[in-house]
Amino acid sequence: MNARFYLLVCCLVLVLALACAGGPNMSENIKDYDGRVAGFWRGLWHGIISPVTFIISLFSDRVHFYEVHNNGNWYNIGYLLGILILFGGSHGNKCKK
Repeated sequence: MNARFYLLVCCLVLVLALACAGGPNMSENIKDYDGRVAGFWRGLWHGIISPVTFIISLFSDRVHFYEVHNNGNWYNIGYLLGILILFGGSHGNKCKK
């Protein structure tokens, strides 16, 4: 195989990876219908309950997997930490003696 083929494959993989990138959150720092903006602690809670929320969101249009009315990075950090707490973080896959 020649170098042009590898270049074409790399460009195709790059285009497909960029197509999956998330866009801007237009509802960031905008209050929801209750007048609240989700922050770090709500993100942490949403991360912890994410498996249950995901299952319910498949059957209900009123439950959402992720709060779009959030304050940005702090909510995302809390959400990620909640998921890590739930699934054991980096120690979840350690072999026990």
